[in-house]
Amino acid sequence: MADYDNRAVRGQSGALAGIDAGLRSYMLRVYNYMLAGLALTGITSYGAYLATVTADPATAAARLPNGVLLTSFGVALFSGPLMWILLLGSLGLVMFLSFRISKMSVIAAQISFLAYAALIGVTLASLFVVYTQTSIAQVFFITAATFVR
Repeated sequence: MADYDNRAVRGQSGALAGIDAGLRSYMLRVYNYMLAGLALTGITSYGAYLATVTADPATAAARLPNGVLLTSFGVALFSGPLMWILLLGSLGLVMFLSFRISKMSVIAAQISFLAYAALIGVTLASLFVVYTQTSIAQVFFITAATFVR
């Protein structure tokens, strides 16, 4: 894009204007899909965090070194085999998408992308244990906002 020079087409209109409008429309759709995926990742990661952490010491299954109290689901998600299943599942979904994307329908590709975004959100919920809720939410939604056009 750095070498793009449109001096040769500045005086032309018609067909080139139609191409520009079509390209703009296409790129807006791509950015909207990315916005939806990033927002879904942020929402699912925050929801998974809320399901894994408790404030009540009586219902806590474990206490982390930083003082965070985990529920039994949190222990399974962050330290058990479920975390490996999520990590390998997301890797498997990436491989599935990369091998099958050219043969998938548009709807199937969109659903697979959104499923991947949700799976990554649950997997990344462990970040909420280390960082503050506000900082993680800000990062997800600021990144999603970069795709708003």
